[in-house]
Amino acid sequence: MRFWALILLGITFLAQAEMVDTFQFKNTEERIRAVELAKSLRCPQCQNQNLVESNSPIAYDLRIEVYKMIDEGKTNQQIIEVMTSRFGNFVLYKPPFQWTTALLWGLPIILLFSAVSLMLIYLRQRAKTSLKSTALSAEQQQALANLLEKKQ
Repeated sequence: MRFWALILLGITFLAQAEMVDTFQFKNTEERIRAVELAKSLRCPQCQNQNLVESNSPIAYDLRIEVYKMIDEGKTNQQIIEVMTSRFGNFVLYKPPFQWTTALLWGLPIILLFSAVSLMLIYLRQRAKTSLKSTALSAEQQQALANLLEKKQ
Protein backbone atom coordinates (compact mmCIF):
# COMPACT_ATOMS: atom_id res chain seq x y z
CA MET A 1 0.00 0.00 0.00
CA ARG A 2 2.82 2.39 0.89
CA PHE A 3 4.57 1.53 -2.34
CA TRP A 4 1.57 2.61 -4.42
CA ALA A 5 1.14 5.76 -2.36
CA LEU A 6 4.77 6.70 -3.03
CA ILE A 7 4.34 5.96 -6.75
CA LEU A 8 1.24 8.19 -6.94
CA LEU A 9 2.98 10.92 -4.96
CA GLY A 10 5.94 10.78 -7.36
CA ILE A 11 3.64 11.05 -10.36
CA THR A 12 1.92 14.14 -8.94
CA PHE A 13 5.27 15.91 -8.63
CA LEU A 14 6.06 15.17 -12.27
CA ALA A 15 2.67 16.21 -13.63
CA GLN A 16 2.32 19.79 -14.82
CA ALA A 17 -0.78 21.49 -16.12
CA GLU A 18 -0.47 24.00 -18.93
CA MET A 19 -2.98 26.13 -20.75
CA VAL A 20 -2.97 25.36 -24.42
CA ASP A 21 -4.21 27.92 -26.91
CA THR A 22 -6.44 26.24 -29.46
CA PHE A 23 -7.23 29.29 -31.55
CA GLN A 24 -7.41 28.52 -35.25
CA PHE A 25 -5.72 30.91 -37.68
CA LYS A 26 -6.36 31.36 -41.38
CA ASN A 27 -2.71 30.75 -42.23
CA THR A 28 0.69 30.14 -40.67
CA GLU A 29 1.88 33.74 -41.15
CA GLU A 30 -0.95 35.06 -38.96
CA ARG A 31 -0.17 32.50 -36.26
CA ILE A 32 3.50 33.47 -36.26
CA ARG A 33 2.63 37.18 -36.17
CA ALA A 34 0.17 36.63 -33.30
CA VAL A 35 2.69 34.68 -31.22
CA GLU A 36 5.45 37.26 -31.84
CA LEU A 37 3.11 40.10 -30.91
CA ALA A 38 1.98 38.29 -27.75
CA LYS A 39 5.65 37.76 -26.85
CA SER A 40 6.28 41.51 -27.13
CA LEU A 41 3.50 42.38 -24.67
CA ARG A 42 3.97 42.12 -20.90
CA CYS A 43 1.45 40.32 -18.70
CA PRO A 44 -0.24 42.90 -16.45
CA GLN A 45 -0.48 40.43 -13.59
CA CYS A 46 2.90 38.68 -13.73
CA GLN A 47 4.93 41.78 -14.71
CA ASN A 48 8.05 39.80 -15.60
CA GLN A 49 6.59 37.48 -18.22
CA ASN A 50 5.13 38.09 -21.63
CA LEU A 51 1.63 36.99 -22.61
CA VAL A 52 2.87 33.71 -24.12
CA GLU A 53 4.97 32.65 -21.11
CA SER A 54 2.43 33.59 -18.46
CA ASN A 55 -0.11 31.08 -17.13
CA SER A 56 -2.32 33.70 -15.48
CA PRO A 57 -5.95 33.89 -16.56
CA ILE A 58 -5.62 37.52 -17.68
CA ALA A 59 -2.68 36.62 -19.93
CA TYR A 60 -4.76 33.83 -21.47
CA ASP A 61 -7.63 36.26 -22.10
CA LEU A 62 -5.28 38.84 -23.61
CA ARG A 63 -3.66 36.22 -25.86
CA ILE A 64 -7.09 35.27 -27.17
CA GLU A 65 -7.90 38.95 -27.66
CA VAL A 66 -4.67 39.49 -29.60
CA TYR A 67 -5.41 36.41 -31.71
CA LYS A 68 -8.94 37.65 -32.46
CA MET A 69 -7.71 41.12 -33.45
CA ILE A 70 -5.19 39.59 -35.83
CA ASP A 71 -7.93 37.39 -37.26
CA GLU A 72 -10.02 40.55 -37.78
CA GLY A 73 -7.18 41.99 -39.85
CA LYS A 74 -5.87 44.64 -37.45
CA THR A 75 -2.24 45.71 -37.73
CA ASN A 76 0.34 45.23 -34.99
CA GLN A 77 0.30 48.97 -34.28
CA GLN A 78 -3.49 48.98 -33.84
CA ILE A 79 -3.30 46.05 -31.43
CA ILE A 80 -0.51 47.71 -29.45
CA GLU A 81 -2.57 50.92 -29.26
CA VAL A 82 -5.54 48.96 -27.87
CA MET A 83 -3.35 47.31 -25.24
CA THR A 84 -1.60 50.53 -24.21
CA SER A 85 -4.92 52.36 -23.96
CA ARG A 86 -6.10 49.69 -21.49
CA PHE A 87 -2.91 49.07 -19.50
CA GLY A 88 -0.62 52.01 -20.31
CA ASN A 89 2.95 51.82 -21.58
CA PHE A 90 3.68 49.27 -18.85
CA VAL A 91 2.38 46.52 -21.12
CA LEU A 92 5.24 47.19 -23.56
CA TYR A 93 8.66 45.68 -22.91
CA LYS A 94 10.22 48.65 -24.72
CA PRO A 95 8.22 51.72 -23.67
CA PRO A 96 8.54 54.76 -25.94
CA PHE A 97 10.59 57.78 -24.91
CA GLN A 98 8.21 60.43 -23.54
CA TRP A 99 8.53 63.20 -21.00
CA THR A 100 6.86 60.96 -18.43
CA THR A 101 9.49 58.25 -19.02
CA ALA A 102 12.50 60.55 -19.45
CA LEU A 103 13.82 59.79 -15.97
CA LEU A 104 13.44 56.06 -16.60
CA TRP A 105 15.50 56.30 -19.80
CA GLY A 106 17.98 58.95 -18.61
CA LEU A 107 18.73 57.82 -15.06
CA PRO A 108 21.15 54.99 -16.01
CA ILE A 109 23.15 57.38 -18.19
CA ILE A 110 23.19 60.05 -15.48
CA LEU A 111 24.34 57.51 -12.87
CA LEU A 112 27.08 56.21 -15.17
CA PHE A 113 28.48 59.70 -15.83
CA SER A 114 28.26 60.54 -12.12
CA ALA A 115 30.18 57.40 -11.16
CA VAL A 116 32.89 58.02 -13.76
CA SER A 117 33.21 61.67 -12.66
CA LEU A 118 33.53 60.73 -8.99
CA MET A 119 36.18 58.12 -9.83
CA LEU A 120 38.20 60.67 -11.83
CA ILE A 121 37.99 63.24 -9.02
CA TYR A 122 39.08 60.61 -6.48
CA LEU A 123 42.01 59.46 -8.63
CA ARG A 124 43.23 63.04 -9.19
CA GLN A 125 43.11 63.81 -5.47
CA ARG A 126 44.91 60.57 -4.68
CA ALA A 127 47.62 61.35 -7.23
CA LYS A 128 48.21 64.76 -5.64
CA THR A 129 48.51 63.37 -2.11
CA SER A 130 50.79 60.47 -3.09
CA LEU A 131 53.44 62.87 -4.47
CA LYS A 132 54.41 63.99 -0.98
CA SER A 133 57.99 63.18 -0.09
CA THR A 134 58.50 60.59 2.60
CA ALA A 135 62.19 61.40 3.10
CA LEU A 136 63.28 62.56 6.56
CA SER A 137 64.16 66.18 7.06
CA ALA A 138 67.55 67.17 8.49
CA GLU A 139 66.08 67.66 11.98
CA GLN A 140 64.38 64.25 11.87
CA GLN A 141 67.59 62.59 10.72
CA GLN A 142 69.51 64.21 13.60
CA ALA A 143 66.86 63.09 16.13
CA LEU A 144 66.99 59.55 14.75
CA ALA A 145 70.79 59.49 14.97
CA ASN A 146 70.63 60.69 18.60
CA LEU A 147 68.14 57.95 19.50
CA LEU A 148 70.29 55.28 17.89
CA GLU A 149 73.42 56.47 19.78
CA LYS A 150 71.60 56.40 23.10
CA LYS A 151 70.41 52.86 22.48
CA GLN A 152 73.91 51.56 21.86
